[in-house]
Amino acid sequence: MEMIAQLPVTFTASAIAELKRLLAEEPLAMGKQLRVGVKGGGCSGMTYVLDFDEPKEGDKHFDIEGLPCLINPSHEIYLYGMEIHWEGGLNSRGFTFNNPNASSTCGCGTSFAV
Repeated sequence: MEMIAQLPVTFTASAIAELKRLLAEEPLAMGKQLRVGVKGGGCSGMTYVLDFDEPKEGDKHFDIEGLPCLINPSHEIYLYGMEIHWEGGLNSRGFTFNNPNASSTCGCGTSFAV
């Protein structure tokens, strides 16, 4: 288990509060850690992964205010410096990703290109 000295992503206070709520209340999240990553697909070529998962060999581990997080080291280049925010309003509800590495993003807000 490798710990990261510098955090690859940051979370706003609202995102941390929502993730801690999910970790405490969602049965599928019990005993798992937050995985932050990317995968191929989406409108612009890549989509964000933000899910509760079991650690895998080679994962890097980091902690944000008591929230255990995982990242595949090969995903760091796409995510470094990204801020994750939670919008809890009636008109726009969900996690948003502010990624300085994205050359373009899609209107859906979860797809990007590098």
